[in-house]
Amino acid sequence: MYLHTGCQVAVSPDTKYFAVDWLGVGVTRATLGIIGMGSIGYKVAQRARAFNMKILYHNRNRRRKEEEEAVGAHYCAKMEDLLQQSDFVMLVVNLTPETHKLIGKKELRLMKPTGTLINISRGAVIDQDALVEALQNKVIRAAALDVTYPEPLPRDHPLLNLNNVIITPHIGTATVQAIRMMAEEAIINILAVLNGQPIPSEVFPK
Repeated sequence: MYLHTGCQVAVSPDTKYFAVDWLGVGVTRATLGIIGMGSIGYKVAQRARAFNMKILYHNRNRRRKEEEEAVGAHYCAKMEDLLQQSDFVMLVVNLTPETHKLIGKKELRLMKPTGTLINISRGAVIDQDALVEALQNKVIRAAALDVTYPEPLPRDHPLLNLNNVIITPHIGTATVQAIRMMAEEAIINILAVLNGQPIPSEVFPK
């Protein structure tokens, strides 16, 4: 939250001094709850461990014990337990009928009032009307969204006028290196199909 606003303050022609009581929330030793511990969620856990975060996760299938121990992750069989304990909740799930509006009014009320919801999956995983209400009423502290529905949001959408949400234009993979890797992977898969070989990155394995 403070990075975007802080940049505006730093470059504003009206700024005469920097406030000394402008404080954010640190991630070191905070609890991160990851909903969706697939390959991306696991990469998030690896990075979070570098900040000495306590890592909880909820997933359809529990990871192997060795994988959990490698990142210090603890499995929550019930998503509700993760929501209640986490300082930061990150959504890293695929959008399916089961995950559509996975996070709604009930789930948001389970979160800590000091909690932050982070969505890097798909916009429709969150009930956006419920999120607006939760942010307006300080049910949760803040939200950070790389995805919304639709994209972009209508210019009069209430999420755009809240000061406790930051929205980026679906740029989680928008680096030169990531785009190059995705293109290379696509080419490898195309060549495999053309040569009658197994598809390395098959989306729906037979």
